Amino acid sequence: MRIGDPFRILITPAAAAAARYHPLHQAKPLLILSHALHPTRTRTRILITRTDTNNMSTISAEDDAKYGFTREEMYKEKLAGTVNPYGRHVFLCFKGPEMWVARVEASDTDTLPKLLASALKTRKDDMTVKSLMTVCGGGEGTDGDVLIFPEMIKYKGLKESDVDSFVDDVLVNGKPWASGVQEGLTGSYVFVCSHGSRDKRCGVCGPALIEKFNAEIDSRGLKDQIFVKPCSHIGGHKYAGNLIVYSPDSEGKIMGHWYGYVTPDDVPAILDQHIAKGEIIERLWRGQLGQSAEVEKVDEKKLPNGKEESKSKKLEDGNTQVTKENVTGGCCQGASGFSCCKDRSSDATGENKQIETKGQGRLSSWLGSFEQRDVLTAAAVVGAVATIAVAYSIYRRSG
Repeated sequence: MRIGDPFRILITPAAAAAARYHPLHQAKPLLILSHALHPTRTRTRILITRTDTNNMSTISAEDDAKYGFTREEMYKEKLAGTVNPYGRHVFLCFKGPEMWVARVEASDTDTLPKLLASALKTRKDDMTVKSLMTVCGGGEGTDGDVLIFPEMIKYKGLKESDVDSFVDDVLVNGKPWASGVQEGLTGSYVFVCSHGSRDKRCGVCGPALIEKFNAEIDSRGLKDQIFVKPCSHIGGHKYAGNLIVYSPDSEGKIMGHWYGYVTPDDVPAILDQHIAKGEIIERLWRGQLGQSAEVEKVDEKKLPNGKEESKSKKLEDGNTQVTKENVTGGCCQGASGFSCCKDRSSDATGENKQIETKGQGRLSSWLGSFEQRDVLTAAAVVGAVATIAVAYSIYRRSG
């Protein structure tokens, strides 16, 4: 390759790797001349033609530290629950990250993504499933292809004039597209956010992750089973590297799991743990296709520990208590939220019960005493009558 008016740029080896596998660089290879040692870190000296620099930007050591995997914000925030619920994901294959504007779905120059995004928005109330739309890497022969998950179907060559009929047939009415041929997808798909024009963190982290994925997939001989594509903004730039994995679970059901704060060192685990075994990497997990994952996790944790159940019972008891207090009438609300209503109500009830018990005791006692006196009086009367009768009988005999 002829070098014209070269100049030198110093970057770290990690940044050099990311730059080497940037989509633009595949067409225009870089010439790495030598390595130079620095007292604190190793730098790589690269020569690039002035023409190359008109179409690409090299990742400097400064950008690598500010936007790459060692930036200060990494691992600062909780990831679980950062994905909104959705039921379907539509990917439009269209060009590559280096060609995407910041708002590729609203571009006036590349109208296909805009038309599809607009149609989805217009017909969203007609769809029974909430659908997301994302642009992914395309290229010659693949621009306009549409991939749909979790249905795992593909339609080739969507054109601007066909957008409305495609959305109506496939996404609204759930039937095969009348103007296209439906193809089935197999294997696992990894979509890595590499939308550098939208956010530089994704532009730095995305290409490096794709490079690592491709290397690991190649070394495992899985090129025909796992497919990696760059994609546009999926939300959560601050969690870069961001990616979504669509693959079958242990029961063969296609699931979409979102990961954040992913680094090249995490790629083997995603391949060997998540895709191969169906095991979620919890420390990087943001959420999933379908119901909000955070809600599912909370639901799963409610019953085993019994704490939530106890709280519910306490709340029910509290509600019952409030109802009773309202029924009994006046209530005094003390300081710091302390209420004496319950105590007064309880005391009054107890006092009433005590008075009632005492009254019942006295009455029973009196009735008991009354019955006893009647018996004795009756016995005395009977005895007196008998005595008189006996005396009268003796008097008659003597007369």
